[in-house]
Amino acid sequence: MTLVSHAHSTSQAQLRPVPQEFTHKRVRAEVLLTGWAPAGEDRVTVTARWPRTHSFYAPVAGRHDPMLLAETLRQSIPLISHALYDVPLGHHLIWQHFTYEVTPGALWAGDAPMDVELRITCEDITRRGGRLTALTMVIEILRDGLPLGTAHTRFSSHAPAIYRRLRGERCTVSSDVAPMPLGGAVPVLPPALVNREHADDVVLCPTAAPDQWLLHVDYAHPILFDHPVDHAPGMLLLEAARQAAHAVQGARAGAVLPVRFESAFFRYVEFDAPCLITASVEPAVYPGERPCVSVTARQEDTEAFSCRVTVADATA
Repeated sequence: MTLVSHAHSTSQAQLRPVPQEFTHKRVRAEVLLTGWAPAGEDRVTVTARWPRTHSFYAPVAGRHDPMLLAETLRQSIPLISHALYDVPLGHHLIWQHFTYEVTPGALWAGDAPMDVELRITCEDITRRGGRLTALTMVIEILRDGLPLGTAHTRFSSHAPAIYRRLRGERCTVSSDVAPMPLGGAVPVLPPALVNREHADDVVLCPTAAPDQWLLHVDYAHPILFDHPVDHAPGMLLLEAARQAAHAVQGARAGAVLPVRFESAFFRYVEFDAPCLITASVEPAVYPGERPCVSVTARQEDTEAFSCRVTVADATA
């Protein structure tokens, strides 16, 4: 794992509070970020606190769910946009690609919440008319000053009028549309097959093929649909990739952690058409290599999302 070299030396006293609206979360309890501070030109330090347990991103075999890191980084995108680059509230922030890698040994869950520090460098910044339109974030993640992981992501920013032109007739929020058609009353997969305890948290429905599933969209899910949106959220697609990685491995999966995600977002996944999730286990290149699963999401015969998931034994 390659770490980003930074000269961040932000103290707790220098940290500024995180306005809830800057995280794009409606439920205060789901805000993971605790503070932020500039750390140089196009650099920022962000702190977060992971709960000891979570209703959706629960610990696995005594280790924090790495998807908490994905959600922490997702919340950092609007925070940096609004706080550092003056992007107005109401602008739409869209993922282009997102990669993270964590050290499993640093994910142990104790008896208290876990404090995390993100050292973020912003690169490849583009503007139009003085307004931010896209940037890349390179992130070093620390726990108690020690390496926890790294991440790299790029997103774009669109003013409401531009976004409406891009979305056209599909600019309709989830609360105003019917559930995504799944070919009838198709049940979700058994929770144990995707390492979930509750059926309400399963995002895949079976098909006739053992390596393909339909994306299940539940607008009432309190975490994945914290607020109305007009397309499938990025975190829903990442969760689908994680669950597909479990499902395609079957009984071999056991208690595993998604320690690396390499994902790309090509098109919006819409609410008015089925979305097919396909997964395949990549052959190992050398003995003892961690399993990797390639996952794609296709809608209307077009690839909308791809992800390569690397998993590790949570009990090792």
